[in-house]
Amino acid sequence: MRLFLSCGETSGDRYAGELVREMRLREPSLEVFGLGGDRLAAQGARLLAHVRDLAVVGLLEVVSHLRSLRRVFERVLAEVDRRRPDVAVLVDYPDFNLRLARQLGRRGVPVVYYVSPQVWAWRRGRLDVIRKTVDQMLVIFPFEEALYREAEVPVRFVGHPLVDLVHPAADCDQFLAALGLDPARPVVAVLPGSRAKEIAHNLPPLAGAIRILAEERPELQFLLALAPAVNAESLRQRLGPLPVRIVADQAQAVLGCCTAAIVASGTATVEAALLGAPMVVVYRLAPLTYLLGSRLVKVPHFAMANLIAGARIVPELIQRELTAERVSGEIRSLLDDPARRQRMRDGLAEVKHRLGEPGASARAAEAVLQMAQGRVIKNA
Repeated sequence: MRLFLSCGETSGDRYAGELVREMRLREPSLEVFGLGGDRLAAQGARLLAHVRDLAVVGLLEVVSHLRSLRRVFERVLAEVDRRRPDVAVLVDYPDFNLRLARQLGRRGVPVVYYVSPQVWAWRRGRLDVIRKTVDQMLVIFPFEEALYREAEVPVRFVGHPLVDLVHPAADCDQFLAALGLDPARPVVAVLPGSRAKEIAHNLPPLAGAIRILAEERPELQFLLALAPAVNAESLRQRLGPLPVRIVADQAQAVLGCCTAAIVASGTATVEAALLGAPMVVVYRLAPLTYLLGSRLVKVPHFAMANLIAGARIVPELIQRELTAERVSGEIRSLLDDPARRQRMRDGLAEVKHRLGEPGASARAAEAVLQMAQGRVIKNA
């Protein structure tokens, strides 16, 4: 069996890698090619382009990358024509993948979309495109299923793959001590984003908040969880002399062992929710990008934990609200109010429950194999 898979971001690569691993358990002869990152490559996929060259943030940033993305698009179609996959799996990355879905359909390749575009937040008109081009939608958030059923798109809620992938450190005292930190002192986790553009926008006010808090409370310890594709030395230079310990590839341990966290909106907020980390969610885009996008967004909350809960259980500081003073104030409140931290943990526990039972990647693998073998059950 031959699988084409397309993901353009780090989080999608993680989910794609797990999906392929589960599929190989059921179909050992599986051949995989497409777009992805290190995790997909580790599962034996032949990459036509790497996510580090594909991930862009914001409307204006996408425009500046159009020429290179067009070249990737043409390379993908040429390889699809040559290798003729039995099924295609498209993971999020909608500006690219929805156009690709149309071309795959014209070539008779069944299309499974795994991790829905955020049509519930903006650009709901995409539902019509999805109805015409996607054979089955596999969603990872519970509130998405009804939306697609109403739009008459074949859909299945498989649960969130992070439920299986997120694990706290076995021993927080040992983890912190190994980093040279004092387990008895409070720890503030900092996750500024997973892409260079995100960090460029988010880091200045976060650094300002760290400066304020460090001056006020010398006992605080700051741990910055470095995303895989981010250059540690560049980040260290931007932070200057601030008392921040940078830790690579250990975001879950950092979140699981912190007293409070500052987390850029995105997949990391779901990880924080699953780990029960009291947090403030932050995000900033280029001003014009935000101005254009904010007119299209139609949701009451920005943070995924709040959207899943249907209520604001974690504070959000977005765009102009994202200032050093506001961030330091929210963290100060969390540090000083154990009851507030516990209420937040209780709310996050409900979010975890709503994300579904373990086994999401296995359920997604079964659905993709059924599609490839012509056994798909619509709206199962």
